[in-house]
Amino acid sequence: DEPQHSTANAPSRMPRPLTEDELKIFFEKLSKYIGRGIKTLLDPPNGPHCFRLHRDRVFYVSDLQMRSAAALPRDQLVGMGVTFGKFTKSKKFRLHVTCLDYIAQLAPYKVWVKPSAEQSFLYGNHVLKAGLGRITEDTPQNQGVVVLSMADVPLGFGVTAKSTAECRKLDPQAIVALHQADVGEYLRDEGALTG
Repeated sequence: DEPQHSTANAPSRMPRPLTEDELKIFFEKLSKYIGRGIKTLLDPPNGPHCFRLHRDRVFYVSDLQMRSAAALPRDQLVGMGVTFGKFTKSKKFRLHVTCLDYIAQLAPYKVWVKPSAEQSFLYGNHVLKAGLGRITEDTPQNQGVVVLSMADVPLGFGVTAKSTAECRKLDPQAIVALHQADVGEYLRDEGALTG
């Protein structure tokens, strides 16, 4: 006789809906960047979408993708849809640059960097006043922003260190936006984004 292995306490490998607490933490973080745009994410023109948790990562998936994923064997499912971020061991949520395309479309507050400052931002540095090209009018301090090139190409996202009004009076070396994520992470830290 072979021993029977109990799977009652084993963590589920299937994507699952977020718990109420997880949704609250996730939506609080996401709303810092897109405000009420969360509703647009859940009910876009191309059909209903949802957020699912799989291996501590939050995925944005269509209902069609969910049905397809449900048919796969549990051990073969690595991910699906678009990764929006990951819950840390301390249950905080960290947005990943993989969701930049969605955040960029819905973000009301944006920062544009001069061409001379793009590379610095893409290496993980904060946006300084000297590299600031433009900032959305009336952007408050500590606001989530999308960082764009002057040609409107999304480069990443961050959090404003100063409001729009305060930025006008800053020293050139003062920080305008704190770096959170950038597209350079695809090269620098691919394993953390995909694994």
